[in-house]
Amino acid sequence: MDTIAAIAAGGPSAIGVIRVSGPDCFALCGRVFRGKRPFGDLEPRRMALGEFLDAQGRVVDRGLAVRFPGPGSYTGEDSAELHCHGSPVVLREVLGALFAAGARQAGPGEFTKRAFLGGRMDLTQAEAVVDLIDAETAAAARNAAAQLDGGLRRRLEPVQEALLDVTSRFYAVVDYPDEDIQDAGPEEIAAALERAEGALTALLATCKRGRVLKRGVRTAIVGLPNAGKSSLLNALAGYDRAIVTDIPGTTRDTVEESVLCGGTPLRLIDTAGLRETEDQVEKLGVERSRRAMEEAELILLVKDGAVEVCPENRAYLEAEARLLNQVAETGKPWLCIESKCDLTGPRAFSLGLIRQDANNPAACLCVSSVTGQGLDRLEEAVAALFPPGSSEEAGSLLTDQRQEEAASRALAAVRRAREALEGGLTPDAVLTDAEEALDAVGELTGRTAREEIVQRIFSRFCVGK
Repeated sequence: MDTIAAIAAGGPSAIGVIRVSGPDCFALCGRVFRGKRPFGDLEPRRMALGEFLDAQGRVVDRGLAVRFPGPGSYTGEDSAELHCHGSPVVLREVLGALFAAGARQAGPGEFTKRAFLGGRMDLTQAEAVVDLIDAETAAAARNAAAQLDGGLRRRLEPVQEALLDVTSRFYAVVDYPDEDIQDAGPEEIAAALERAEGALTALLATCKRGRVLKRGVRTAIVGLPNAGKSSLLNALAGYDRAIVTDIPGTTRDTVEESVLCGGTPLRLIDTAGLRETEDQVEKLGVERSRRAMEEAELILLVKDGAVEVCPENRAYLEAEARLLNQVAETGKPWLCIESKCDLTGPRAFSLGLIRQDANNPAACLCVSSVTGQGLDRLEEAVAALFPPGSSEEAGSLLTDQRQEEAASRALAAVRRAREALEGGLTPDAVLTDAEEALDAVGELTGRTAREEIVQRIFSRFCVGK
């Protein structure tokens, strides 16, 4: 295997880092780093001061270098890090010197891929690396760090052990008929399959929390024109993300922003006011708003609190009632938010306009995007809808669709095996399903994952990791 190199952290910044890994790592680094001792003689895992050289042997910077002998390195190979100033020019010169010495450019995620192929980590730990890099909340970072430490692998180990116990006993009896090997009885096989089913069911129950932790909640802010939708988006974002005016129809397209609300990352989508209009541009915005509402996982319905209930506002109130029912009929979780309470004060809500068979809001609250009043209650309502889960779960949540699909296939195969056993089918029928479940678990951890799956996972990584 050849030696790879890449910029792992670059500038402009105070510090830049170049990573190197492979069989000729120390020799190549000795060509670009000049210290008091030859690079291969540097004390492992201890920083050493020296000069960095370009491809012509000229000094381009002074900095630190550290070497990590294999197999106890990140990749399992001889590896090194070169820490210089974060000037893009300096980093390019040092990297170019490594290429001239015989290294090649590392591909996306190639360092972690080598760690996986070398048995330093399983596939769930490798995926945790990129999750840790992409983490947008402290909770997401904690879960990824715990998964990198093997949290998900440890949760899968009892499933693998139970399935291996079932399959190995079958094969032992068949392959060694002359040996005195006791066949597993139906009760013993049923108990093993039951353990596997329980563990996989509990694991799949974490998918929703895992998706929220990793991707956030796609949230549509809907309402009639001028209800205060864009003002709410700006208040949650902490800056003027959307244009706000008193003119109805100002927002003509969806505006997106990510915020942390109640400890939950929300992918907010500020939509155009939902109303009938002859303006062709606004019509397109209204249509996109309806699609955003259909695709959302949470809906924030904003009602204009400054509109009085009186005959003069009948048409507006009727349109608001229709929108209330449209949102309620989606079946999605939603919050009813009355805006502009700094002008009106908190008011009692009446949900009598919503049809009885429809889905009531999870909470009704009054807010002011100007003063911030009521935003704390909004955070509490979001936290109640998407609870963070216990700290003990960190590292054992399924956060990826690939992981969920593999676990689902394993669970389906285990259940088929139990049904075959209970139906009195021959042992080979039970064995076939148990092996299928074991293969699916192996795909989840990477033990039996196909090459295209591995390639797709590591293509998500940045170069240098």
